[in-house]
Order: sequence, then C-alpha cells, then structure tokens
Amino acid sequence: LPATKSIPKEMPPIVDKPLIQYAVEEALEAGIETLIFISSTRKHTIYDHFSSDFELETRLSHSGKPDLLDRITDIVPDRVDRVYVTQTEALGLGHAILCAESVIGDEPFAILLADDMVKNKGAGALSQMVGLYEETGSSVIGVEEVPPERTKSYGIVGVDDTEAGHQAIHTMVEKPLPEDAPSNLGIIGRYVLDPSVFRHLHSVGKGSGGEIQLTDGIAAMLETRPVLALALQGERYDCGSRHGFIEATIKYAMEHDDMRDDVLDHMFAVLKSYGRI
Repeated sequence: LPATKSIPKEMPPIVDKPLIQYAVEEALEAGIETLIFISSTRKHTIYDHFSSDFELETRLSHSGKPDLLDRITDIVPDRVDRVYVTQTEALGLGHAILCAESVIGDEPFAILLADDMVKNKGAGALSQMVGLYEETGSSVIGVEEVPPERTKSYGIVGVDDTEAGHQAIHTMVEKPLPEDAPSNLGIIGRYVLDPSVFRHLHSVGKGSGGEIQLTDGIAAMLETRPVLALALQGERYDCGSRHGFIEATIKYAMEHDDMRDDVLDHMFAVLKSYGRI
C-alpha cells in the first residue's frame, strides 16, 4: 500500500506484464488447461486483462503495430478455459479455494499465488511440482529455506529425511516463532493438491485471524494422505514486498535485449553515486 489500494495486488507490472500474467504463463507451461481466477468483487481488472479489448485491438491493427497486437491477443490460447470465481468475503486462502470447489470437482489442482515469482532457467516452478505429483501421486507444496528469524512470516513444514530430491511433510505450523518452528522450510505460493483437501477445509473451520487457513486443511489431510515438500529450483521473489518487487523488476529487465544495456548503465551510475563502486 498505497500502490494496491485501487488495483489488485496481482496486477502491478514487472517490466511490461502484470504479476498475474507471469503466473498464467507458468501454469500454461506446466500443462494446465483450465485457469480459475479467484478474486474479490473489486478485482474486475484481472478479468479485463484476460478479455478481448476490441477498441484497443482495432487501434493497434489500424496503426500498423502487429507486434503489440499479438502481445495482447495471445496471452491465453483459445484451447485454455478461463473461469472467474468471486470470493465475497476476505476469509483467507482456504476459503478462497473453497469458493472454487464446484469448478474443480474431483480433480487434482494447482494453486499459484501471483505475488510469489520463481524464475528458473529450466522447468518452471509448477512444472517441477506437477512432475513430482505425476511420479508419486502425492500432493506437493513448494518450499524454500528461510532464515530462522523470518519463520514467523511463513507457514513452516516439518519434514522427514530427504528422499529422491523431495521430503515427506509430517507437520505444518502457521507463522511460528523461531523457537517453535519445526524446520526452516517455508511454504511459498505454489501447491499441487489432491481434491480430498476440500473435505478437510470444510471440517477445520476458521483458524488464525478468524480465517479458513489452507495450511490447516493440508495439515488435517496429512493424517490420511502423504504430502511432499519440494525445494523449488530457481530464484524466488516476494513481490508482495517492496524490495522483492524491485529485485524482480531488475532481474526480468535483464531478459530484455532492448533495455538491458540502458538499465545496467543506470544501475552503474546509481551505485557510483552512492559510493558502492
């Protein structure tokens, strides 16, 4: 705030695309065929972004800008379904997922929180997780190591010994103090879940902050089904924080050949002005 006072937190741009578009691209790379956007009543800009804009498309076409026209018409392939679900009350991530239960049905599904970005030269974060789900048939949660003093900002998982690059989760604690944390593995905004989690979300009710916590539902699911923690390959950026947003912007700007040199020159000048080089 105040940057997201009037726009959804998923819409600030990293270079030339909003956060939500990067999440969609990651989902498409992983083979997702139905995109479900869960948002509050005020987040119509997400719907607008992924919908056709006849006036803009006509203007770009008539002004001879085919490259820009392609960039706004090819965001989501026609073969991919888009469903928009409204969360009428801000009752937590678990409640948001329950709002989409009738759409998801009895199928495994993925959750991507757009303000968590994971950049990897190889397979994207969700592709890594879908691969593990297909291999094991178990739900998968993306994690990263966090400093002990920051455990109180994350959901933390307790895990068994490493096996084949992943770990079985035996406990989950929401935002524990360092002395109460079962490990230093923090949950980031990527999940691939078995649909049985819906039954547990219905049964756990409201938890911390009067909200229905997704971690509570998954913790209950642990009693009957294995859930795996996967340390994701790639660099993670918390774009819900100011420093994470700036770091991601710089990193993604370096991927643009037409602006890399100018950005590097400016960074050099700034560092020099502050006596850092």
